Amino acid sequence: MKYADLSSEELNALQQELEAEYKKVKEQKLNLNMSRGKPSPTQLQISFPILDALSSGDGLISEDGTDCTNYGNIDGIKEARRLMAEMIGTDPEYVLVMGNSSLNIMFDQVARGFTHGFMENTPWSKLDKVKFLCPVPGYDRHFMVTEHFGVEMINIPMTPEGPDMDMVEKLVSEDPAVKGMWCIPKYSNPTGYVFSDATLKRLASLKPAAPDFRIFFDNAYCVHDLYENAPELPDILALCRECGNPDIVFEFTSTSKISFPGGGIAAVAASEDNLEDIKSHLKFQTIGHDKINQLRHVRYFKDGNGIKEHMKKHADFIRPKFEKVLEILSEELDGLGIGEWTDPKGGYFISFDSTMHCADRIYELCKEAGVTLTNVGATYPYGKDPDNSNLRIAPTFPTIEELETATKLFALAVKLASVESLLK
Repeated sequence: MKYADLSSEELNALQQELEAEYKKVKEQKLNLNMSRGKPSPTQLQISFPILDALSSGDGLISEDGTDCTNYGNIDGIKEARRLMAEMIGTDPEYVLVMGNSSLNIMFDQVARGFTHGFMENTPWSKLDKVKFLCPVPGYDRHFMVTEHFGVEMINIPMTPEGPDMDMVEKLVSEDPAVKGMWCIPKYSNPTGYVFSDATLKRLASLKPAAPDFRIFFDNAYCVHDLYENAPELPDILALCRECGNPDIVFEFTSTSKISFPGGGIAAVAASEDNLEDIKSHLKFQTIGHDKINQLRHVRYFKDGNGIKEHMKKHADFIRPKFEKVLEILSEELDGLGIGEWTDPKGGYFISFDSTMHCADRIYELCKEAGVTLTNVGATYPYGKDPDNSNLRIAPTFPTIEELETATKLFALAVKLASVESLLK
C-alpha cells in the first residue's frame, strides 16, 4: 500500500517501527561511502598492465617519427588521435589529444570564451550577461565550472530521451546571451539516460541567436556499457555538418574511468575551424602534452576494439553492483509511492527522486547512520534542487557487501523521512 493512503494512526505506528529499526542500524557505526563515481581499488587492478606497455622494446618514437620523450606536437601523437576518435566514433582529423583530464579541457574552453572569445567573436567577459543551459539533474562539476566564471545557469528538465528540446530550442533561438549548454549524451550523470537520435538531431539543428553558442558535449561514458547490444551514438560532429552547424559542438572525452582516474588521456573533438581556434591559444599554454602517456595507452589498447574488450572487464565488476542496488530498491520501495529511480544500462550512477520532497532528510539520516551520499542539490546549478527530491547513488566504489548494507540503510532512510514528511 502507498504510504500516502495510510491513516495518521497507521503512519505513527509505522514511524515507531522504522525508528526502532534505524536505531539498530546506527548502533553498527557504519562508515560507508556512495558519494562519488570512483572505480574500486580492485577494479583498477585490471589496468595495471598499461604501466608495462612501453617495456616491449619498441622504443618511444610514434608512428610519424615524433620523439615522445621530447617537446612538441600540441595536437597529440597521430595514433592517440586515432584511438580516441575510434572510441567516440569520429574521424581523427577532428581530434586533439591533450592531458589527463577532460574536465580541465572544458574549464579551459569556458575560460577562453571569457578571455578571448571563440573564432573572433566578442569575449564573454565584455558582455553584460552570459548564460548556459543545464540539463537537470546533471553533473555537479559542470555546474561548478560555469558558476566559477559567474555564468547564469538555466535549468533544463531531463527526460529519458534527453533534455527538454522544446525549451532548449526556444531559449537558444531567442536569447543571444545563451552561449553554451552542458550535456552528457550517453549514460548521463546521474540519470543514466541516453539521448535519442531525435534529440541529437535537434541539437545539431539548433538555430542559435548567438554565433558563438557551443554545446559542451561531454561524451564521458561512451564505452561504459554494462550489457551487450548497448546503444551507439551517431557521430555528433558529422551530424552537425549535415545540419549546417559544423562549429556548434565541442565534444570531450577521456580514459579516466577506462585506464586510470587522473592518469589517463583526454581529448576534444570539434570542427577544423574550432580546432584551429583552440590551437591558436594552446600554443601559448604548452609546448606539448604527455606524449609518453599517450603512447603507453596506444601500445596497450591498440585500437577502439581493444578499449571495448577492456571495458567488458570493467562491466563485470560494476554490473553486479548496479544490479544489487536496483534489486534492493525494488524489494524495499516498490509500490510505496515514496520514490522513483532510474535503471541505467551503463555509466556510473543511479538517480533517485523522493516523491515526498525530503531528499535533505534522507541524506541526513544516512549520514547520521554512517553512509555518505553526494550532497543534496549537487545535481543542480548552485547546489539548489528546487524540489528537494534528487539524490545520486554511486555504486562503484564500495564492495558488494558494503553496497548491500548501504542501500538497505538508504531505503530505510527513504521510508522514515517519507513518513515524517507525511505526518507533517
